[in-house]
Amino acid sequence: MASKRGKQTVRDMILSLAVIAAMAGVVYIFIPHDDKADPVKAVDYRVELLTARRAAPYPVAAPSGLVQGWKPTSVGYDRAAGDSWHLGFLDPDGKYVAVEQSTSPAKKYVTEVSQKAKDTGRTQRVAGQTWQHWEGPKYDALVRQDKGATTVVTGSASTERLAEMAASLKTS
Repeated sequence: MASKRGKQTVRDMILSLAVIAAMAGVVYIFIPHDDKADPVKAVDYRVELLTARRAAPYPVAAPSGLVQGWKPTSVGYDRAAGDSWHLGFLDPDGKYVAVEQSTSPAKKYVTEVSQKAKDTGRTQRVAGQTWQHWEGPKYDALVRQDKGATTVVTGSASTERLAEMAASLKTS
């Protein structure tokens, strides 16, 4: 009798497993999903930008007039961390570009936000302003100190894309 019960239990488990697999297949087929969808969602940074511009002791920079294809992905302002402003983007090629500003000591701040980039000693003129060029193992950066703050445009994007972002920056 025990073996008859054991066979019935195994048969019930197999039937249950088949029913669960069939249900999972139905759910997969009929629930829409897009394997090619971009998992990175765009953020609207307008409210944070207005807040940072009111709170920061320096003119907060944000891009204006970028060509289509730039996607804002992250934003933040932290008064306690040297009045730090952060605005992250994916460029049209899918590479990362960030605008970082702070009143923190420049060398330490730039090294931190640029993932250990180092000053090359070279400069680059962008939209009539001189930027220092930093290079690093992960990110390169364009750096400018002005009006009590350090502005850094950094990321994995090309130097041309970093310069494109730097050229678009406006403080009002």
